[in-house]
Amino acid sequence: MRGLPVRAAEARNYVHDLLHRTGSPVDDLALVDALLVATELVTNAQRHGGGLTGFTAEIVDGYLELVVDDKSERRPTAPARRDPDATGGYGWPLIQRLARTIDIVVTATGKTIRVTLPL
Repeated sequence: MRGLPVRAAEARNYVHDLLHRTGSPVDDLALVDALLVATELVTNAQRHGGGLTGFTAEIVDGYLELVVDDKSERRPTAPARRDPDATGGYGWPLIQRLARTIDIVVTATGKTIRVTLPL
């Protein structure tokens, strides 16, 4: 991808195109999960991480690997108890449920979140 996605939709489109170029069939549910996780990671970086500073998506050993960098050292958390009238709060638990692996590394400029998803 040239440059960073400005919107989550751009990251989603990139992942969509990447998975369609693999040459191997990708299960429909895996595609939907990948698009959802890409959207949530980028949205969270923009909304809670001080801004997106890096984004990559590639296929590694039969898994989709998404890497998102942001400006915050703060690790994502899920609310212990969710107010039913509040908006949001679903993204990180959803990522945790769908990802095969999650790795979070604090960097000199914020953090990097790397997730893998089965295809």
